Amino acid sequence: MTLLAIAHRAGNDLDALRTAVDLGVDVLEADVHVRAGRLEVRHSKHLRPLPVLWDRGPAGLELTRTSVPQLELDAVLEALDGTTAVMLDLKGPGRVGARVAELVHAAAPTAPVIACSRWWPGLDAFAALPWVRPVLTARTPLELRRLQRRLAAGRLPYGVSLHRSLLTSAAVAGLRAQVEVVMTWGVNDTDVLAEVVDLGVNGVISDEAEVLRRVLARR
Repeated sequence: MTLLAIAHRAGNDLDALRTAVDLGVDVLEADVHVRAGRLEVRHSKHLRPLPVLWDRGPAGLELTRTSVPQLELDAVLEALDGTTAVMLDLKGPGRVGARVAELVHAAAPTAPVIACSRWWPGLDAFAALPWVRPVLTARTPLELRRLQRRLAAGRLPYGVSLHRSLLTSAAVAGLRAQVEVVMTWGVNDTDVLAEVVDLGVNGVISDEAEVLRRVLARR
């Protein structure tokens, strides 16, 4: 399978989305939260109980009041070009999966849709949408072991997403024997790109345009 170029957080901003599409990436990643009944697309997290969203950026800690309007998922789906896939990273437990599945079903985008999450029950809501491709995410060694047990029991998704710190050639080979795509994130320089490709992944999630260009240039 072709090594996929996945633009990390590109779906969280419409200008970044268009830039990534122009670059020719295969997949746009977007982070989806439910807040106050809305499906907000952002990486920042709610600093409960304060009315503040927080994130870490190039300059350090970034704070935004929750009253500031956020990009919503319906606007992202409308902005898709109909060809480039979108990967919706469902943040947190609860009804986010069900709410996103409802909106995706209603919008019926022509672009391919991937749904991923560290909270795997949230992906069950997409069972009625067979054209949505589920991806199980693992960030820690414990999550990876749980993921391997789940796959061994025959519950096979479209793909898995592992933080690059979890990658070994044996782990990747075992996963690729069971799922179509093994993707990894945290790949933000070309040396790391070479390392993860050598380990056998076939999906690279990156914030860096140069890394994504290198992935595309391998074809």
